[in-house]
Amino acid sequence: MSTAEKYVHSLKQIKEGEEKAQREIDEQKKKVAEEFKNFETYAAKTIATAKTDGEKLVETSIEQIRKKANDETEKIIEDAKNKSYTISTRIDAQTVREIIEILLKEV
Repeated sequence: MSTAEKYVHSLKQIKEGEEKAQREIDEQKKKVAEEFKNFETYAAKTIATAKTDGEKLVETSIEQIRKKANDETEKIIEDAKNKSYTISTRIDAQTVREIIEILLKEV
């Protein structure tokens, strides 16, 4: 083999090596791009799920607080009714006479 043929052969080997390296680089880029795309999809789904879960938690908490507030309000109203009933039943005829006597003493 002549020097020129050896030189051409060496150039072909270098070219083949460069092409092979470029194919490997392209394949790796494609693989990384696909992994990145999959990660983006996973992250978006995870964020959406977390948002939905958070909204549900807020709604549940608000509903629990609303129910508790309603229960406490009902309890306060019932207590007020009972106290007003107790106060109104204490005023009997004797109490009315005593009040009238006190008022007339002042006149």
